[in-house]
Amino acid sequence: MTERQHKQAVRSAFDRAAASYDSAAAVQREICHRLSGLAAAFPCASAPAKVLDAGCGTGYGLPLLAARCPAACLLALDFAPAMLTRLAANPAFADALPICGDLEALPLPAQSIDAVWSSLALQWCEPGLALGEIARVLRPGGMAWLATLGPDTLYELRDAFAAIDDADHVIRFHSPARWSEAAQQAGFEVLAADAPHTHALAPDLRRLLHDIKAIGAHSVGSGPRPALTRAAWRVLESRYEIHRRADGLLPATYHLVLLALRKR
Repeated sequence: MTERQHKQAVRSAFDRAAASYDSAAAVQREICHRLSGLAAAFPCASAPAKVLDAGCGTGYGLPLLAARCPAACLLALDFAPAMLTRLAANPAFADALPICGDLEALPLPAQSIDAVWSSLALQWCEPGLALGEIARVLRPGGMAWLATLGPDTLYELRDAFAAIDDADHVIRFHSPARWSEAAQQAGFEVLAADAPHTHALAPDLRRLLHDIKAIGAHSVGSGPRPALTRAAWRVLESRYEIHRRADGLLPATYHLVLLALRKR
């Protein structure tokens, strides 16, 4: 899959998921609150005038960001037009300026932003490109509060699919060290870096995969994948069962990468 095809696949997946995203995004909401706590612990040196939510989705993080930066003009950027359509239809976000754009090529002038917030969008990007763009649009001393995903993400699903075929059913996420390294190379001081784990939970694999699809995170891998036969589904279910928890629920691990960065 070429880079252009990859980007189009990601955009199409999140366009299709816009209507169902909020109903299935429990872990994504939890991570927004974790990011809000990080922003509180590492605030801007002075009240920011312009703040970017980079990868805003349907806008859940915007009120949290507004609470941290009450005097700021909020820019809500997403790669998927359908996500921005959902956001624009919500009167609660009427004060946010929607922008359709690519995190690896932000449609913003250099040094025009005081702070950047990004929750679960950067994992679709090449770290150096995306962090280079965030650094470009930030003013010196500006803050970036970022939540992305590390390599343990959905490892249960990767393990289960390995019993069926050799295709990539889960993307290969970058390590926390790679994100910190890219941040420093882009001109950031890393003020905080953490890599906790959290989990989506469901009573069975079908429901777990339904929720992953509902948030648009299913369009992954490097090329065409074979159709899942009934026999293959039974193998997949059986293999995933080894991860069932004591409370009876099946987990899907999300390996967070949380960063608080200051532009030098």
